[in-house]
Amino acid sequence: MPPHKIFSMKFAKVYPLYVQKAERKNRTKAEVDQVIRWLTGYTQAGLQKQIRQETDFEGFFANAPAMNPDRSLIKGVVCGVRVEDVEDPLMRNIRYLDKLVDELAKGKAMDKILRKPAA
Repeated sequence: MPPHKIFSMKFAKVYPLYVQKAERKNRTKAEVDQVIRWLTGYTQAGLQKQIRQETDFEGFFANAPAMNPDRSLIKGVVCGVRVEDVEDPLMRNIRYLDKLVDELAKGKAMDKILRKPAA
């Protein structure tokens, strides 16, 4: 089976859509960046570099410094697909990112989005 089209899509093309989605719901670009950094381990400078270089999704996740081990706590449905049931690891990471941005846009508290335990 050929690789999915989204794998070769430029992260820099999708990133502004994530930001727009969040900003339409009164969230900020900084919050979008925060959830991306939490998921991938990129620094802000590293994230900006990936965007400038127009890295595709496959490279974006392959170059991620440290995928958050708590990403497996992300549950739910994105585009009609349950994220925890996605078998392909790259597609699952993309769906995790989609789910985090969805939760941000829906007004969920940042502590809950970042899967921080209650104090």
